[in-house]
Amino acid sequence: MHEMSIAMSIVESVAERARQEGCERVTGIEIVVGRLSGVQVESLRFCFDAATRGTPVEGAELSIEDREPSGACDACGAEFPVAGFHACCPVCGLFRVRIVSGEELAVKTITIE
Repeated sequence: MHEMSIAMSIVESVAERARQEGCERVTGIEIVVGRLSGVQVESLRFCFDAATRGTPVEGAELSIEDREPSGACDACGAEFPVAGFHACCPVCGLFRVRIVSGEELAVKTITIE
């Protein structure tokens, strides 16, 4: 389950940032998870709770923004929602689609005391 290593990385980086800011406790974390990132959100939530135990992040509220995937056609420039990595442009019918969102996995904000 790679969600545990992701949760641990988030906790470590957020705790380090809190220490750099001279704070002892993190009360909230907001992350962005794209639907094409390969991360299972419910597994990440479960793992996050376990990964925070005994850290300055323990008890912090985790907010997850679910990012819809979208693509842009390199041939005609159209932008549109996509269901996966291999998409056909609904405007010109070509398979020259580049994913522009939906692969994200990032910490957006942290709340510290």
